[in-house]
Amino acid sequence: MRLPRVGSGQLRRDQDISATELTQLLDLASDVKHRPDQYDAVLAGKYFALLFEKPSLRTRMTFELAVKQLGGDFVTAIGGIGDREPVKDVARNLARWTTGIVARTFLQQTIDDLAQFSERPVINALSDMYHPCQAFADFQTLVERFGSLSGLKLTYVGDGNNVAHSLMLNAARLGVETAIATPKGYEPDEALVREARELGGTVTVTSRCPEAVAGAHAVYTDVWASMGQEAQAEERKRAFAPYQVNEALMAKARPDAIFMHCLPAKRGLETTDAVMESPQSAVFDQAENRLHAQKALMLMLYA
Repeated sequence: MRLPRVGSGQLRRDQDISATELTQLLDLASDVKHRPDQYDAVLAGKYFALLFEKPSLRTRMTFELAVKQLGGDFVTAIGGIGDREPVKDVARNLARWTTGIVARTFLQQTIDDLAQFSERPVINALSDMYHPCQAFADFQTLVERFGSLSGLKLTYVGDGNNVAHSLMLNAARLGVETAIATPKGYEPDEALVREARELGGTVTVTSRCPEAVAGAHAVYTDVWASMGQEAQAEERKRAFAPYQVNEALMAKARPDAIFMHCLPAKRGLETTDAVMESPQSAVFDQAENRLHAQKALMLMLYA
């Protein structure tokens, strides 16, 4: 079986995969989803290190299942990467034993160090700057819901965080318009906004939530305080209260708009139970597609 490849050989950040490769990944993810038996032994005899500095449900389960369903195996380590020895030493040890490294970290620098010193491909399963695997699943979900990405508008409401970064960087290369509505002081990284625009994307950053949602095909939100930001929770709750994605805000989007969330969700804060449980909600489609998109990525890096 001839599979597309990720030319960079790594996925430290979204920009490591080209626009063409991104489209190939989405096509492959769809095929993997609908014809899983065609790929069930592709990674046989290959072994992976899964490193988790943060608690995880979707990321850990979907990567473990992806490896198993593709015929490979894994070891999972939970705890601080580099607590006992330098990250560069961790990377070089793992490179001697495994086919590849998947890491969910607090800092992007940890991902960069793993990739620099490992001779094996590294996948960023989440860092403070990027969440590429989530974005891949999100755009797979959008294709499923709308048939095509052409002409779509995605509005992200909330903290300009790692999810917002990955969404706008991938949207820019897929031809999806992005609007980000966030309180002043919580905007996405300015350099990454510029980079998304330089990639050809239409990116609007505003504090005006209703205007950002108008005409949106998808309205996306995330928790107001991510892991590691617990001390800011009350301050953030006050700042983000007007940015809750509720039924009134969803009504300002297109009639066929879907609601998206990377999960876990704090119902009653960034969104409501009614929106989460509505027919517009695609959140569990997104969660399912984490498995298929990550399978596609692993095939493109390790097969």
